[in-house]
Amino acid sequence: MDFNDIQNAWNNEKTENVVLPNNLEKIQSANTPLDKIKKNLKNEFIYQILSIIFIGFIPILCNFPQKGIVLFYLLYSLFTAVSLYYLIKLYLFYKRLGSIELKTKDSLYETYFDIRLNMELYKTFGFALTPFLILYLIGLFYFQLSKIPGFLSNEITNYQLAVLASVVIFTMLFMGIMLEWWVQKFYGKYAKEIKKVIDELKEE
Repeated sequence: MDFNDIQNAWNNEKTENVVLPNNLEKIQSANTPLDKIKKNLKNEFIYQILSIIFIGFIPILCNFPQKGIVLFYLLYSLFTAVSLYYLIKLYLFYKRLGSIELKTKDSLYETYFDIRLNMELYKTFGFALTPFLILYLIGLFYFQLSKIPGFLSNEITNYQLAVLASVVIFTMLFMGIMLEWWVQKFYGKYAKEIKKVIDELKEE
């Protein structure tokens, strides 16, 4: 290939996709945090699926009454449907990460924003499951307390309602804090490493 061929090839390339060797090394350095995100995401799938299966056996492990089992599995079916919806979306994200080749600035930008978008999707997933967690806890406590003689014949007091409301609010806040911490620990810090590479490329 002579000089004219090289010049023509250069002119035919889009400017934003042209990557110098030094920049290419920086772009490909983002593969390390990307691999860690993929590894964590893969582990998440395994844990989430095992958790869904385990939850399905709770009525048997806790010896729920027949009426409680029917209500539990009605709630469990909704819980499973919501979980599958988000897990499918996260799986598609995982597949996209597996097919990415970081060779251009554009691919790096797209990957970073895809990661950020799916971090928010993961948080939404967690918040969508929070009401189920609260209902599970209420049902479990009610089942345990119903074993106390005379419990079902007692009226619910304002104090008990206040305690119940406090538990719900605390659980929501706790889940919000835990979700933020979890996402930042397993995905956010690696997204920041990729953002750092992007910022370095902007400075050149």
